[in-house]
Amino acid sequence: MALPTLTPAQRAEALKKAAAVRRERGELLAQMKAGDLSLTVLLEREDSVVGKVRVRRLLESLPGIGSVRAGQLLADLGISESRRVQGLGPAQRARLLAQFPHQN
Repeated sequence: MALPTLTPAQRAEALKKAAAVRRERGELLAQMKAGDLSLTVLLEREDSVVGKVRVRRLLESLPGIGSVRAGQLLADLGISESRRVQGLGPAQRARLLAQFPHQN
């Protein structure tokens, strides 16, 4: 499937929207790292900003969780390394929230 050809104005607008979404996503993950935003609140959001975040990156943004621990958690929870938040099933979400009761 070929990508549509965009005019320079359409391309500039799309780049601006993408940058805004990345900025908002980064702010949310920074709030989680600081402990200002809980995992439950973040998972309750149904928008594409949160939905496109990889679960591994989400885990790494939790306080005290690094790259190695995030990989171990994904393996323990039975979640693929490449899974995004929007692709989590109800059982996976429940296991993830049960793993972090202090984040609720």
